[in-house]
Amino acid sequence: MSAVPLRADRAPLRMAPMTHHSLEAVLKIEQAAYAFPWSAGNFIDSLAASHVCQLLCDANGRVLGYFVVLPGYEEMHLLNLTVAPGEQGKGLGRSLLETLVRTCRSWAARQLWLEVRPSNQRAMRVYERFGFEAKGVRRGYYPSALGKREDAIVMCLKIGVAAEGASDALE
Repeated sequence: MSAVPLRADRAPLRMAPMTHHSLEAVLKIEQAAYAFPWSAGNFIDSLAASHVCQLLCDANGRVLGYFVVLPGYEEMHLLNLTVAPGEQGKGLGRSLLETLVRTCRSWAARQLWLEVRPSNQRAMRVYERFGFEAKGVRRGYYPSALGKREDAIVMCLKIGVAAEGASDALE
């Protein structure tokens, strides 16, 4: 596990690889956080495909959040980043993003892409403050209530440009 930089008022947190053994805790968070959560199969497929799957854990090993990212040629695609609902608003999403940027750099990725629901204004604000820019829309990308679909805003962060100014912890 690697240390995660956080404010001094928090107990040390650690990153750890997501494994099949951690899926129960991950699924509990996923189901609490989303109306349309990923299934166990989505996570199992990501692990089998060697996506970068990381957990954010407290000092006792309790999972507080996670991310799943698909590496590509000079870019990475964030598939899922989630903080447990009871832990939101404490800077953990930003810490996960900072760790993710370091991961991107270690893979020589120049860009980090993601999709976000327009209705998820909280996440959009976090991404925008971090330096992501909206680049387009994927029509009908997400499932929605009553069998309908919701668009996705496609966002991109240039690694090594916008990210360098985003936080001293990124260096």
